Amino acid sequence: MNSAIFLIFAALAAALFLGLRASRGKDMNLEQWAVAGRGFGTLIVFVLMAGEIYTTFTFLGGAGYAYGKGAPAFYILAYGNLAFVLSYWMLPPIWRYAKQKNLLSQPDFFAAKYNSPALGIMVALVGIVALIPYLVLQLKGLGIIVNTASYSAITATQGVWIGAVVVALYVIVSGVHGSAWTAVIKDVLVLAVVVFLGLYLPLHYYGGISEMFVQIEQARPNFLALPDTGLSPTWLVSTVALSALGFYMWPHSFAASLTAKHEDILRKNAFILPIYQLILLFVFLTGFAAVLQVPGLRGGDIDLALFKISVKTFDPWFIGVIGAAGVFTALVPGSMILMTASTLLANNIYRSVRPHSDDAHIAMVAKACTPCVMLIAVYFTLGGSETIVALLLMGYAFVTQLFPVLLASLLPNNPVNRVAAFASIIVGEAAVGWMSLTKRTIADVLPFLPAALKDLNVGIVALFLNVATLVMVTILTRRTARAAKPVVIGELR
Repeated sequence: MNSAIFLIFAALAAALFLGLRASRGKDMNLEQWAVAGRGFGTLIVFVLMAGEIYTTFTFLGGAGYAYGKGAPAFYILAYGNLAFVLSYWMLPPIWRYAKQKNLLSQPDFFAAKYNSPALGIMVALVGIVALIPYLVLQLKGLGIIVNTASYSAITATQGVWIGAVVVALYVIVSGVHGSAWTAVIKDVLVLAVVVFLGLYLPLHYYGGISEMFVQIEQARPNFLALPDTGLSPTWLVSTVALSALGFYMWPHSFAASLTAKHEDILRKNAFILPIYQLILLFVFLTGFAAVLQVPGLRGGDIDLALFKISVKTFDPWFIGVIGAAGVFTALVPGSMILMTASTLLANNIYRSVRPHSDDAHIAMVAKACTPCVMLIAVYFTLGGSETIVALLLMGYAFVTQLFPVLLASLLPNNPVNRVAAFASIIVGEAAVGWMSLTKRTIADVLPFLPAALKDLNVGIVALFLNVATLVMVTILTRRTARAAKPVVIGELR
């Protein structure tokens, strides 16, 4: 067994140990399992939210997109910062309301705000459908990391299965506590590895960062500029907007905010997380460094850029360190996604069928759902071929359709009723689903648009239809309600 394999298995063993140990001394009831009894302080909330934000997408997808697409990769750097600014105002009132009503999940919030259990069920279904490709993203990245870092001694399929078993075990036992404990190690290790790679590789191969960009521009003119069509400025702006609005619409990100001990913790995180976003710069530098050193990667293989250049540069023991860091970028967010999906199935779908079930029974059902969700994700992981960024973009288009209804619910006087909320979400999700499944672009659907608008992200167009439906149905239902209101004699005077 070479040193790289040893370090990878050491990371998996450490994650399993920490995840299982996290439940010691705690009564793992439903609230503890799902939101840690709302008792996490600033540091733990920070590493937990950073742990699910900085995933294999950051580790592999960011470098791969920089390698394969060039300048369009910088959209990844922009949207997170906008989302953190938005969270300063949005998350505290969500936390307060959830605390007051003892809510455990995103569907609970929608159901309570609109007094509609059916709306909660629909939001839960949307969340589950969106979370599966996000979990697939983590498993896909894990397979790439384990296979490449072990020099193919472990196949990608074996890596996926090993990671799936580890995550499922500690999620069943410890829930969100297991994710938080492993997130602490993950943040330290990933920070060190990514910063080192981003600084060392340009210096080693090009003599410096500026020299690297000069050589790339000479070898591939305009690679570092946004193209006129396709991934154009229109695509970048619309994708940044879509991703920023949808950032906290992911059910696991929404649930992570509910673990905070008090609302000021969420405001502090809104200040700190943009600084942490700078790590992405070093990820991009690693991807750009690989452009001229490991040319020829195409399609889904662009996600291999970070490891291809690392294997070319470093000894096996350091590849093992990089692999260990990568393993944690998959396990931590993967565990949060898995736990959240299981909670939605049990607390929001199963409970709607068995409304008299107590929390102890729901917790048992959630834990039983955990391996089932993981098996579904493994199935799609082993059968899919999309790149990591493509998977994430599809998920963002889906969850962002919840944003208008959520935003309306935070207004002092919410003008939107449950009928309008239902209609708008259905229209938005149907538009995303149709365009994603048929692989249609805006240019295909609306060929009469000006050229500058044909590169709009399909999720933004779906969001426009969503908001238009929300406004129209709200107006129509209000008129209908006024027309149907019985006239009281006294009101005629």
